[in-house]
Amino acid sequence: MTGKPKPCTVCGVRPPAMREIPYCFVCWPGGPVTAPPCYKCGSRTDYFTSGLCARCHPHAPGQKSPVWGLAGPLARRKVLIDACPDCHAWGVTRTYGWLCVACRSFRETHRTVADCVTCGQHVALYDDGSCRLCHRQRSMVAHALGRRTSDVSIADAVRHGQQLFLAGMWHQPGTGKRPYIKKAVPADMRLLHPVSHRQLVLFELPRDLKAGLRNGFPPPPDPAREAALIAFVGEHATRYGWRTSKIDKVRRAVRIMLGIQDTPGAPIRRSDVALLSRIKHSAAVVADVLADAGLLDEDREPAIVTWYTTTVADLPAPMRHELNVWFDVMRNGSTRPPRRKPRAEGTIGTQLRWALPALRQWADVHPSLREIAVNDVRAVLPTDPLARYTMLQGLRSIFRVLKGQKLVFVNPTARMPAQQPDAPAPRPVNLEMLRADLDSDQPATAALASLLAFHAVRIGQLRELRLTDIRDGRLHVADQIIPLAPAVQTRIRAWLDHRQQTWPNTPNPHVFIHIRNAITTRPVTSWWIRHQLGTAGQHIRTDRILDEAHATGGDIRQLIDLFGLSVHGANRYVATVTTVRSSPTPASR
Repeated sequence: MTGKPKPCTVCGVRPPAMREIPYCFVCWPGGPVTAPPCYKCGSRTDYFTSGLCARCHPHAPGQKSPVWGLAGPLARRKVLIDACPDCHAWGVTRTYGWLCVACRSFRETHRTVADCVTCGQHVALYDDGSCRLCHRQRSMVAHALGRRTSDVSIADAVRHGQQLFLAGMWHQPGTGKRPYIKKAVPADMRLLHPVSHRQLVLFELPRDLKAGLRNGFPPPPDPAREAALIAFVGEHATRYGWRTSKIDKVRRAVRIMLGIQDTPGAPIRRSDVALLSRIKHSAAVVADVLADAGLLDEDREPAIVTWYTTTVADLPAPMRHELNVWFDVMRNGSTRPPRRKPRAEGTIGTQLRWALPALRQWADVHPSLREIAVNDVRAVLPTDPLARYTMLQGLRSIFRVLKGQKLVFVNPTARMPAQQPDAPAPRPVNLEMLRADLDSDQPATAALASLLAFHAVRIGQLRELRLTDIRDGRLHVADQIIPLAPAVQTRIRAWLDHRQQTWPNTPNPHVFIHIRNAITTRPVTSWWIRHQLGTAGQHIRTDRILDEAHATGGDIRQLIDLFGLSVHGANRYVATVTTVRSSPTPASR
């Protein structure tokens, strides 16, 4: 009988006895009649239809048969269950031809059928000549011993017999119907706290990371700390929207840093992190991650300190000591009267450079600044007005601090006049280059040029400009609210669209970003702004203010309100208008 049999016309539950007979042996007229044995296997029980028993007929009730859900004698009878002929797992049914699901799939991928070299049964084999049951036995033994499967031989695993199992019950975690149970222990984030000690080394040798690329880097000595820091990198990357490739590269750099540490668990020195740039890793990004985790030791000497040490190295020791006091007060301020706030590094360097020619001349005669008198100061001041003014400003800064720290008896620069020379008039900008910047196909260049050319925004304000500072068609900088010109709004809108398309997940809140700071919250540098423009940004700004000064006839109040200038700064531009008015015309000569 081929095809799925129709039920008996009498009971409507059991299949018919034969193809030509529409009723079963139980409902046979004058019956019930004893069913004949199965002509395929000879079984005298569980007769199904067409001379076959329920085990041999392809349409007998199996694991997926809808007959199981029906009422009646056939549905209530016991399901026929047997052992798999290949792995001997108990619990197979007719559904897959009396094979378990694993062995059925194994037969499809492994066509070689022969005697197993280990147990001797004639089944489908792996390439090494062993059957699936022997391989399962080896996996079970290796798991019980806590060893790798490749470290246990099949012969040793089956030496004392084989463990049989129920069909469908051998699952790896996360497969089949068994839920996945995470076995890995979560990283202990408490280990990110650095240790308080440092391991001293006999020699401080330079580290060659390129040699590590050739020969391999040492592994981190503490796997638990490594796991905690690697997990922290993942959390940091999630906050800043990193790509997977960036995460992997930073994690590799972190492992390198942990492996070359002299003291496991100590903060990683910034000078060691800087070496990553030699093997094409971003040292700044790795330093940001370590600083966020509290594991960065900033041991690098600031550039201003290195420059200062080199500059004053040839001066006499007493003079160097006095300059060291001045340098420390300028950098860190002073909480003792007279109190002083720290000064910017640029201010410190400028004032020392102004005073340095005088200090070098005095060093040949006077080893200490205590010996300097008013006549000595007047003797070294140059005749050029600008050079005389700048040198005197530098010397005043030094002697004022030393007098406050009681290192000199008198301030020889006190009440010494030095009139500041008039600053040169601002130069006009190159209009051709400015037009090229405004019409540039680079959105960042056009936006920067428009903010400078239309509204004379300062370079520092452009660096720190945030997305929330541009709203309702107005620019909010410092205490000013600047209505943006339509041309500026168009260029700003184009840049913001480009920014969103290029870095949609960036956490950086600043308006202007680039590929390197898009994964951080740092602003762009003045160097980046300068290289986006064809001409100096400060020249564009001064030209815009100068044009406004001439357009308003030198209205100083309007310049102050419009561009946020001080009175002294606005006078510089007003003076150019006064000079033009007072210059004689050809008709009056």
